[in-house]
Amino acid sequence: MADITLDYTPAERQSAGIGRLTREVTRALLAARTRHRFRLFVMGQAPAGAGMSPANGLPAKTPLTRTRLTDRWLHRLWFRLRLPLPVEMLSGATDLYHATDFTLPPTRPRTRTVLTVHDLTFERDPGSAVPTLLAFLRRVVPASARRADHIVADSHATARDLTELYGIPPAKITTIHSGVDARFSPLPRGTREQESRALRERYQLGDDPYTLCVGTLQKRKNHLNLVRAFGRVLADWPAGERAPLLVISGGKGWLYEETLAEVAALGLGERVRFIGFADDADLPALYRHARAFAFPSLYEGFGLPVLEAMACGTPVVTSNVSSLPEVAGNAGLMVDPYDVPALAAAVTRALRDENWRAFAGEAGQRRAQTFTWRRAAEQLLEVYDRALGARPLEA
Repeated sequence: MADITLDYTPAERQSAGIGRLTREVTRALLAARTRHRFRLFVMGQAPAGAGMSPANGLPAKTPLTRTRLTDRWLHRLWFRLRLPLPVEMLSGATDLYHATDFTLPPTRPRTRTVLTVHDLTFERDPGSAVPTLLAFLRRVVPASARRADHIVADSHATARDLTELYGIPPAKITTIHSGVDARFSPLPRGTREQESRALRERYQLGDDPYTLCVGTLQKRKNHLNLVRAFGRVLADWPAGERAPLLVISGGKGWLYEETLAEVAALGLGERVRFIGFADDADLPALYRHARAFAFPSLYEGFGLPVLEAMACGTPVVTSNVSSLPEVAGNAGLMVDPYDVPALAAAVTRALRDENWRAFAGEAGQRRAQTFTWRRAAEQLLEVYDRALGARPLEA
């Protein structure tokens, strides 16, 4: 039996992306049958109790330790001092510490460590990050990866990047794919119309069919080329048929203004809708009622929205780069994300080709069923046992 501490900070700070991944895999770990004891650790000034309600599926009595120190102070204590402060002085004594978000704080010599690296976007696409954050990540992540006893990568693509860019031995890396929540599934036909009406009214989408894209407005997500491609889709749309909308759900990120300017320049303001961060409870419905889902990202550590869309039975168009082929398999249309005409053709096919749409809906659901949080938790427990095996523990 071992005491394992998980950094739960991302789950409290982010509703989507890494936050969702951390929440879901933590739920699955706490539900798993294991001899280990778990404690959650939250860094910085996160809202008290956030992420710990029964609605999140976490047991109310799950041990949690929180430090009120700000990120600035933690970075000073951990990454700038010659004799840095071990994390156990804040989180409590532990046999294994799992850093879930790129950086591994200092630990005591006997503590085993696991580090999750979600992607190396800041290395592959340095223009996608704020310069100060880029400098920090490029300094701290390689050192963290080399110091960790074992690394978890979200995809084989990220695992290859860790070896290629940082020289991490493949034997030190385990790829664990994300799962997909059961909420993301098709609805019985009898309930679809009512849900669709409520959704369209809430987000003012009218009655037009729509292509959905989910992701923060930032350069890496490639909204710019998606908007350009959608302009071509509309230009070739048959006269007299109801033209589709492009609905983009996500907050404003680094250099988002370029996308807004392109929409205005192409005169697409009436057909491209930015709805901001959709409520997490609305996401399954947004996927379900989309005519197609487009995710032409330039680089992804995993690409959870693709998996969620497939689980809902929505035809997917995505990129043929980084981890995305691992997720979509043969169930989606994969294109070069820089090729605007090819992207436009793929979106058009996803909207209009009924035979392919039927295939994609069924194939996507089957593929999504192979990605489960339970399986991810089981693989993670194996990683913990492997890391702990370097130092025998009392039963």
